[in-house]
Amino acid sequence: MSPRFSGWIGSAAEPGTRAGTVALVGRPNAGKSTLMNRLLGEKVAIVSDKPQTTRQRLVGILSEPRGQMVFYDTPGVHRPQHQMNRRMVKAAQEALNDADAVCLLVDVSQPHGSGDAFMLEWVCQVTTPKLVLLNKIDLVAKPSLLPRMALYGEAGLDRIVPISALSGDGTDRLVDMLWRLLPAGPPAYDPELLTIHPERFLASERIREKILERTREELPFSIAVVIDDWQEREGDLVAIYASILTERSGQRSILLGAGGQRIKAIGTAARLDLEGFLERRVYLDLRVRVEKSWRENARILSRLDRAPFDVTLD
Repeated sequence: MSPRFSGWIGSAAEPGTRAGTVALVGRPNAGKSTLMNRLLGEKVAIVSDKPQTTRQRLVGILSEPRGQMVFYDTPGVHRPQHQMNRRMVKAAQEALNDADAVCLLVDVSQPHGSGDAFMLEWVCQVTTPKLVLLNKIDLVAKPSLLPRMALYGEAGLDRIVPISALSGDGTDRLVDMLWRLLPAGPPAYDPELLTIHPERFLASERIREKILERTREELPFSIAVVIDDWQEREGDLVAIYASILTERSGQRSILLGAGGQRIKAIGTAARLDLEGFLERRVYLDLRVRVEKSWRENARILSRLDRAPFDVTLD
């Protein structure tokens, strides 16, 4: 897979083909990234059990004889406490407004609460065709779905689809429904592309995923990964130099671990993951540095907002 732009500018639509965008929105940990990866058949978005794993709008491209469906994986909508979080919620709002169809994911393994009510009201503000996806049905008894289906039906949403993004249950039916909602037209991207994001950004995300897997409490929310340098070397080797940003020296110490063991484990796991993703040998150099209150720093956040297209950071 090459995640880069190909320079392809499109072609005339084949008779009967459709093309459009689908926004996946919902609360944190609703399963949006897992669903997009499932529908694409490959991993584009990183996944963890930590809320707020997705920080920007991610684009995944599904091309098949029926046409081209472009998914927007979005940050979970939450009450923002930092400037970074406000930008995350804004990214979700913009994707909602830009899409041809909207999927509201609901985690049915959790009781319906005020956050779900807010998301329903939020989504109902747009006139775009909407589907409610009752996700994680593999974790609940089927009779418990009926009250949820009735609740969303009473809100005027008649497209309610029980699914499991993890197992794939119900996702084929979902895709069929989405194709019928998209307009006729030519594809926007080269059908060979899976995403529009460059390797540098996807690499930084995979490094961050390994940090999320090995840290807890507040630390996952207060780190960012930026690529400082990317060198193509002889012998099919890529050398990646990356910085992990933390807000406090104590967080830096936690990431390093006793004798540097934690950062070594993170680096090893990330390198193996990147070698599979890039299909090349990888030399990975990770440095941990303190950037106080970076989640409130407009300069750093502006750079990270461009990360899907440029993850370098001065």
